[in-house]
Amino acid sequence: MNDTPDSGSTGDIPVPAAASVMKAAALGLCPRCGSRTMFAGLVNFADKCGSCGLDYSRFNVGDGPAAFLTLAIGTVLAIAAIVFDQAVHPPFWVHAIIWVPLTAILVVYGLRIAKGALLVVECRRDAREAGSLETDGSRRDRDDDT
Repeated sequence: MNDTPDSGSTGDIPVPAAASVMKAAALGLCPRCGSRTMFAGLVNFADKCGSCGLDYSRFNVGDGPAAFLTLAIGTVLAIAAIVFDQAVHPPFWVHAIIWVPLTAILVVYGLRIAKGALLVVECRRDAREAGSLETDGSRRDRDDDT
């Protein structure tokens, strides 16, 4: 994948390679300036970038990554736990010590990366909620329709 946009996709905005999106998401890099300011906590976004002032609250990442990651990671770990159980036959407490913390760690850090990747992609593609553009292409604020 290259860093150039497909013809007619996003105009003059270069579409980043998947590796650069994942790097920015994993490290919590601001999509505009590259500073490590995206997250205020483990999975909570900062209100804005401390370096360039990009407002992270205008992006709608939602809860989609949480459901997807829980199902995907749960499936992989359930299969791994069954294979481990059939191969080693450990007592139940060994399963609890291995799989509970591993599940929590993978879901939390996976959620951080997935939410960060969605924010980066939304920012770089200038994504907006449906109905935020007028038919002539001009922006419409949410408070204007009252």
